[in-house]
Amino acid sequence: MYPDLLEQPIKNRQDHLLRVMRSPRFLEMSGLGNEVPFFICPFHPYETNEMVRVIQQLDNTLANEGIKVLNINLYDLCIDIIKRDDNWDMVIAFEHENTKDELKELLQAMLDPQEFLIPAIAHKIKHQEHHILFLTGVGEIYPYLRSHTLLNNLQNIVKKHPMVMFYPGKYVETGKSSTALVLFECLKASPYYRAFNILKYQV
Repeated sequence: MYPDLLEQPIKNRQDHLLRVMRSPRFLEMSGLGNEVPFFICPFHPYETNEMVRVIQQLDNTLANEGIKVLNINLYDLCIDIIKRDDNWDMVIAFEHENTKDELKELLQAMLDPQEFLIPAIAHKIKHQEHHILFLTGVGEIYPYLRSHTLLNNLQNIVKKHPMVMFYPGKYVETGKSSTALVLFECLKASPYYRAFNILKYQV
């Protein structure tokens, strides 16, 4: 149970994730009521490199069992969006000539969730067959994009299959039916209640 499972060896968490993700209950999104099929997999920020390996192993193992994973790395997707419109060289030059806050504003405009990022994710969801959606690269896109903002915007396009966001931080229960996400385990908590902690999911 969380937080005990979070504090156990990463192999224990990997075994739990595999057990959940191959289960019919999870794949069929049973028992969610009217909630969106969003799951958060929190991990300690210092475990990022290990989690990259775990995510790849989960993907490979599930694929061998006929369960297809669509893994969208948000950082890579943002780079693709910038390069798609031939803006990469402009962004590099802008970074050298302006402040970090000005760069942040530029990137937030170029990666606006509703206008750019969500349509790009929707395109991948539509054109790649999958049973589970992984969202990775959450820490790498901060502070240009915030995970709770992204989750709010994804609610209309992620409905047919469960989605797991791998989150370098804490999933905090702040009260009855009230939860928050704490990026890097130190930033101000962002309230978000429409996602389940997959480390507490029982099959």
